[in-house]
Amino acid sequence: MTMTVASLQSAIGAIAAGLEQEYEALNELDGQVGDGDLGVTLVKAFRELDRIKGDLPADLGQASMQCAVAVNKVSSSSFGTLFATALMTIAKQTKGSTEVAWSDIPALLERVIEALAARGKSSLGDKTVLDALSGAAKAAEGKSDPGELLNAASDGVNAALDQFRDQPNKVGRARIFGDKTIGLDDAGMVAVQKMVGWLRG
Repeated sequence: MTMTVASLQSAIGAIAAGLEQEYEALNELDGQVGDGDLGVTLVKAFRELDRIKGDLPADLGQASMQCAVAVNKVSSSSFGTLFATALMTIAKQTKGSTEVAWSDIPALLERVIEALAARGKSSLGDKTVLDALSGAAKAAEGKSDPGELLNAASDGVNAALDQFRDQPNKVGRARIFGDKTIGLDDAGMVAVQKMVGWLRG
């Protein structure tokens, strides 16, 4: 089994539907120590992705780049920029491919983490979306079945949330709150947790 543009289209639909139900809760979580716009940023992005998904080309690189352009068009927030950067990174890694082995997904996530760290001037251990993605990537290593991969990724993200919950945020607006962020989940990490859950169905 491989990931194709059909897999991407299915993923967009699942996440878009989930966000319509929970984007306000993500806003509230983000608003505790951030701008309170994470949910609306993501729902705007996925509404646009859902609108264009039927016209995406079979080339995964081209499809991912079109998705990145779409996200950039509707979102000017910092998280929107990071999301577009992730999609552009995937586009570069999958250019010319109509399918990617599921077992290659963890390595793709590692490239995404590197790109986001550079773009957001953050590091693993700062209690950000990077830590959730790293947890997912490491837990999913060696998995070739999509169901097993998603289950492992979910476990990895949950473990990352548990690990960092009682640590302070070190970057972004949340860092201003210092020790007040101890005991709170990072909203970006929760967004990853939600999206993996929606993909699992």
